[in-house]
Amino acid sequence: MKVAAVQHDVVWEDAVATHRRVAPMITDAAAAGARLVVLTEMYATGFSMATEHIVEPFDGPSAQFLVEQASIHDVWVCGSVPELAPDANPGDRPGNVLVLAAPDGTMHRYAKIHPFSYAGEDERYHAGDRTVTVDVEGVRVSLFVCYDLRFADVFWDLALDTDCYVVPANWPEPRRDHWRALLVARAIENQAYVVGVNRVGEGGGLRYSGDSLLVSPWGELLGDGAGGEERVLLADVDPAVVTSTRERYPFLRDRRVP
Repeated sequence: MKVAAVQHDVVWEDAVATHRRVAPMITDAAAAGARLVVLTEMYATGFSMATEHIVEPFDGPSAQFLVEQASIHDVWVCGSVPELAPDANPGDRPGNVLVLAAPDGTMHRYAKIHPFSYAGEDERYHAGDRTVTVDVEGVRVSLFVCYDLRFADVFWDLALDTDCYVVPANWPEPRRDHWRALLVARAIENQAYVVGVNRVGEGGGLRYSGDSLLVSPWGELLGDGAGGEERVLLADVDPAVVTSTRERYPFLRDRRVP
């Protein structure tokens, strides 16, 4: 399966404008043969703590945009959105929810387990409480968001049932070396593909350098978004490669949990 990492800029706190910005890039990804198209964390608004301005209802405009794009291009599309729960009460906090839309309109949701307290995300967004793995055309895809990348244990817990981890992010430029190193580490230690998709440009006073990476189960870089420019990165993800890597080097079998 071909996967596209859409490394894009964001029109700060303007979902409609950002939808217009990323739509042609999704078109390009689909035209290049991608079956799974990955946008960034809070892809439509940027990583804003102004939830009073950007929060969307359950199945709101940014989630529906993903559904529409998936249907139009007959592909899977994902990105995270600041979304309220379907049973939310007035005053409830939204989640930072990664929405994965299938070509048939089916939607899968993963709420970010680790809100980024350094930026106050834990005060503005509620934490998710479960991991999510989805079969995407024969590839077992596990969903995470940005700061989750720093917590190896949740990746380890899913390793035996995962072929590919997807990690959309808004990871600022000053910590870019951490981002790149952790993406490669998660791939090597779990012997799985990792698709890390980061934004470019500026937002909320921070600069983002992209550095999106598509990493093989052996830690090889299959796609590298260094350079800070908008671009679509493409790579093939093959479950057979995951299986053969784990069979040849049975490191996961040796893992011990005290």
